[in-house]
Amino acid sequence: MKKTFLGIAFLLSQAAFAQDQLASQYSQLITTSDLKENLSIIASDALEGRYTGSRGQKMAAAFIANHFESLGLAAPVNGSHYMPIDLTSTKTGDVYMKAGVTKFSNHKEIVYFGQSDSGGEVSLEAVFVGKGTEAEYDYLNVKDKAAVLYVDSLGFSMFGKIRGMAKLARDKGARMVLIASGGKPEKFQAFVDQVKGFTSGGSLSLTKPDPNNPNKGAFYIDQSVVTKVFNVPFEKMVKATTEDAAKKPLSKIKPSRIVYQVSVEMKTVKSENILGYLEGTDKKDEVIVISAHFDHIGVNHEGEGDKINNGADDDGSGTVSVLQLAKAFAQAKKEGHGPRRSILFMTVTGEEEGLFGSQYYVEHPVYPLANTVADLNIDMVGRKDPEHNGKPDYVYVIGSDKLSSELHEINERNNKTYTQLEFDYTYNDENHPTNLYKRSDHWNFAKNNVPIVFYFDGIHEDYHKVSDEVSKIDFDLLAKRDKAVFFTAWELANREKRIAVDKK
Repeated sequence: MKKTFLGIAFLLSQAAFAQDQLASQYSQLITTSDLKENLSIIASDALEGRYTGSRGQKMAAAFIANHFESLGLAAPVNGSHYMPIDLTSTKTGDVYMKAGVTKFSNHKEIVYFGQSDSGGEVSLEAVFVGKGTEAEYDYLNVKDKAAVLYVDSLGFSMFGKIRGMAKLARDKGARMVLIASGGKPEKFQAFVDQVKGFTSGGSLSLTKPDPNNPNKGAFYIDQSVVTKVFNVPFEKMVKATTEDAAKKPLSKIKPSRIVYQVSVEMKTVKSENILGYLEGTDKKDEVIVISAHFDHIGVNHEGEGDKINNGADDDGSGTVSVLQLAKAFAQAKKEGHGPRRSILFMTVTGEEEGLFGSQYYVEHPVYPLANTVADLNIDMVGRKDPEHNGKPDYVYVIGSDKLSSELHEINERNNKTYTQLEFDYTYNDENHPTNLYKRSDHWNFAKNNVPIVFYFDGIHEDYHKVSDEVSKIDFDLLAKRDKAVFFTAWELANREKRIAVDKK
């Protein structure tokens, strides 16, 4: 009995060693030269920033589909690599706001985010609710009114918090939400300049919005607008937000009235996810998804000079990482070392506009979500953020421990064995103000109880700017991060037991 046990243990150890050798062998197919060659195409000016549904995005889709075809990956959507998705484009027309006789213009003193047509001018009582907490709503009534919220600063990293504040205002009955920001007044103009380029081109949605629903949308407003609306110095209003709510400090700021108009036009935009499927061997019914979004924010419609948002890092880096992973696994299969579980390589559309491509997939899965073992999502992995300049190679890891402790352990162990990156878990906190756990395509899998890992390099100075160029990519670091994903994917695809979901 003892000899038999030792013999089995020896065979298992030999099998594990063989898998390690194979993993190391095929990881070498992830090369800086291939990554650079592919990214130089995906993030070229010719693709015009790959805005969702645009000509440039279609060109990127064709390039990815051809890559999957050349590798011999199966076309799993009725014999095609294309998963068509119809989106609705909503473009604002005449948008303005009035306080008394003073008129404020969109993309100047105000910025409108939303898809609802006001049907002409709307007049509402406006109530300043400060930071909009439950304690403030206990003594302030916003039902059928405009709730004016205060935030310390504006920026993409604040959108998660702001959405939560706006939702609470809606829950309290507010018909419109206005967001005013603290800080230096010139920062509002910088915010306007940052969003103007792509909001002026319209917004997209996966479900057709009701353009006549008054309870949608929000205005971001300059401090001068708030002052004009309430006829109170802005500094006094900010001070009131810091006082004890029990003393009802905001009631001293008397409600006023605003008038606004929003006109919108709608049209259907056709886009697509691109899927390549590698069938497994004895466990082929179980599927690993490896994802990245291949769209970006397109071309700026205002300003001079370079107007193309190439999105080399966001998310050209993730897209080409998926292409290289597909190449490595496809070559392994050709040489008789294909994965036991199947792998779906998927580049998705609509991430920048609302995670639409991944949402559509989980709502119309080609392979049952019950059979989906994990999603490894790669979104921005080609740069270093300011916090890591001059420090060892790293990658932010988000979500690996949320649903499966086994997934977290596998990801950690393989990194320590092969790539030795610093795994930074700063953004892994679901309550982190950036809300990154819910801001990329893995989230649509996670909320459907599919374990995920999100690989990310951080928010750097070129995020969502025309300066996100191929020339700024660190290809050695990109390859190293892609290999970290590869080793985790290899074990997930080849281990005996499927990882367990042990957390909810």
